[in-house]
Amino acid sequence: MTAETTQVYRVWIKTTPEKIWAAITEPEWTTRYAYSAPVDYQLKPGGSFTTAATTEMHEFAQANGFRVPDTIVDGEVLEADPPRKLVQTWRMLMDPTTAAEPFTKLTYEIENSKTQPGVCKLTVTHELVGAPATAAMVSGTEDGAAGGGWAWILSDLKTLLETGKNFAE
Repeated sequence: MTAETTQVYRVWIKTTPEKIWAAITEPEWTTRYAYSAPVDYQLKPGGSFTTAATTEMHEFAQANGFRVPDTIVDGEVLEADPPRKLVQTWRMLMDPTTAAEPFTKLTYEIENSKTQPGVCKLTVTHELVGAPATAAMVSGTEDGAAGGGWAWILSDLKTLLETGKNFAE
């Protein structure tokens, strides 16, 4: 694997593993940070995973002359070990180029800090073999909100869990 096909992101968050797990897997949380898109997980091996487009995404797309599908990300749960590890396949459907690429593999690992009580390390590993357009998209841009990728998503997640507010609030 090279840096182009595997991206690893780590963030330390002052919270519990259970809260991080909920923030990743429950739509009540995913609608509160990053791109505000609700997720739907069947948290068992072979279970489905989808992320739905928001009304705002549909409106933005229409105003700019393109269409966003109702399901913007899909995949399959490969392993679910709450609140420690989630492994899944992942495919971005918003863009025809990324939708045509193969499923990628996404792993979330949540660990209590060994040195800081009340702090957890969240590691996101995204294996992107054969998916260069997806790799470029999830690596993000410098401006964040328009396409900040995993770094922006995890920063907003951390902010929400630690302060109760996301970047937009």
